Amino acid sequence: MNFRRSDSLQAAAAKAAFSTASAYRLEADPRLPSQKQTSRIRRRPDPLAGIFDEEVVPMLREAPGLRAVAIFEELLRRYPDLSPKVRRTLERRVRAWRAVHGPEQEVIFRQVHKPGRLGLSDFTDMNDLAITVSGIPLDHRLYHFRLVYSGFEHAHVVLGGESFVALAEGLQNALWALGGAPAEHRTDSLSAAFKNLDRAARHDLTQRYDALCAHYGMTPSRNNPGVAHENGSIESSHGHLKHAIRDALLLRGSRDFESLPTYRAFIDELISRRNARHRGPIDVERDMLKILPWHRTQDFEEALVRVTSSGGFTLRKVFYTVPSRLIGHQLRVRLYDDRLELFIGASTLMTLPRGKAPADGKRGHVVDYRHVIHALRRKPMALLNLVYRDQLFPREAYRRTFEALLDQLNDRAACRRMVELLALAHDRGCEAELAQHLEALLDASQLPDMAALRQRFGPDPAALPHIHVPLGSLSDYEVLLERRPGVGGGA
Repeated sequence: MNFRRSDSLQAAAAKAAFSTASAYRLEADPRLPSQKQTSRIRRRPDPLAGIFDEEVVPMLREAPGLRAVAIFEELLRRYPDLSPKVRRTLERRVRAWRAVHGPEQEVIFRQVHKPGRLGLSDFTDMNDLAITVSGIPLDHRLYHFRLVYSGFEHAHVVLGGESFVALAEGLQNALWALGGAPAEHRTDSLSAAFKNLDRAARHDLTQRYDALCAHYGMTPSRNNPGVAHENGSIESSHGHLKHAIRDALLLRGSRDFESLPTYRAFIDELISRRNARHRGPIDVERDMLKILPWHRTQDFEEALVRVTSSGGFTLRKVFYTVPSRLIGHQLRVRLYDDRLELFIGASTLMTLPRGKAPADGKRGHVVDYRHVIHALRRKPMALLNLVYRDQLFPREAYRRTFEALLDQLNDRAACRRMVELLALAHDRGCEAELAQHLEALLDASQLPDMAALRQRFGPDPAALPHIHVPLGSLSDYEVLLERRPGVGGGA
């Protein structure tokens, strides 16, 4: 327009890099395109006319949490001729109404996190990943610890539920792997650990948790029940971690692991790789952490049990077998998440895997056939109706073999031969090899021949010759020392 003051329309358009047609259009109407727009008018009749303001708005005021889909279904009931295509229109109207007239919503305040201040703990269920150990589904959770500032993570496989024992063991493993403790530790209220506990038990659990944090100089805190975003720094990390585990399983090509330690090593390696990405912030935060005490604190529960004439004891609705020489003795048991450590007095006896009672309320069983095989040799018919018979067999092949023996032999002969098979596996130390041979016999529809099996799996230990090796006298060595030059006063 400045060029137009002194030049012709064509020259001004050329200087302004306009076309001549655009110059004529601006000459006729200098308004901008946005100034020429007219307000949009409805082209079709409103399908919710006489309905939204008269009926929907009162519903929203009476019940602010009512979903739009519920309102739509109610309108279809009241107006059968209403088109189903108006659902999206209704949802947009409801959303717009709530933006202007709806209730106030909760506001999440973003926080500034300082290094060394806050660590979070939580549990996440892993059953949706369908992990198996030796072909058996592994019912487990992950205890997950995370530092808010640096993103340091630690994960611990938990076989039981969300218990204080699992929290104490996982938290201490994380702190000792990190090399320090944050100023504050937050959990999700331990809702699962508190479930179904009476007031005294809840008070005891709270005291134990406070004592655990005090041992490491941390201030204990809990987020409000049902408010997940207060633990958001770890809740969101759950999803990222599970996606990473899922991807690693796909790259591995199998979800089956040889043993539980193998699976735990898999998780530890994955966590180490994730922590390596945050090495810089972790090193910064590690310098701000509190120094660890010189020892760990208690991460187990203790109980006293007495071994009964059944060759074991019952603890938390699970029956455990032990060597029969312990019958009548009182044992001190330390309960961890995945194991039991047995003591008689101050002496360590053994470690047993921790069992889990079934959900139907029946008693669980953790049985080692080595503990009772000597008694079964004297009473083989006890195997027929034994309460924990299925748990007695160390591998699936033994159970299938016993079923085949019952089908083709009488009960007495089947029990006797099965006990002989278990005794052979125990005496010759060939449990795995014998199981593979039994599977081959089952596939061939053959019964095991004890004479052939004894020949196949080595000589009888009782038939091995006893070799006596005489030991020399210590005085003979003293004579040799005396003959060495410069020893015992010699030249």
